[in-house]
Amino acid sequence: MNEMILISIYIFVLAIFVGFEVITKVPPLLHTPLMSGSNAISGITIVGAILSAGHGESLLATILGLLAVISATINVVGGFMVTDRMLGMFKKDKKQEAK
Repeated sequence: MNEMILISIYIFVLAIFVGFEVITKVPPLLHTPLMSGSNAISGITIVGAILSAGHGESLLATILGLLAVISATINVVGGFMVTDRMLGMFKKDKKQEAK
């Protein structure tokens, strides 16, 4: 069991480093499409978290599943808010069009 935990922690730390390196290399023009894609992935995460929370394997699994549902929901809502705000920056101002 200890070996599986160490392997899981190792993979988690590597994923953090790889994710950070990938995100820092993205040009600003691609942030909005990537944000939309990550929102879709977070939606899939919500489904998995709901399944995990509802399976009722143990109290710990239910609590961790609930925390995963909450975190993924915050991520999706925040991502859509940021995406909407970024897309709003590209819209023409109606006051300038009237002139």
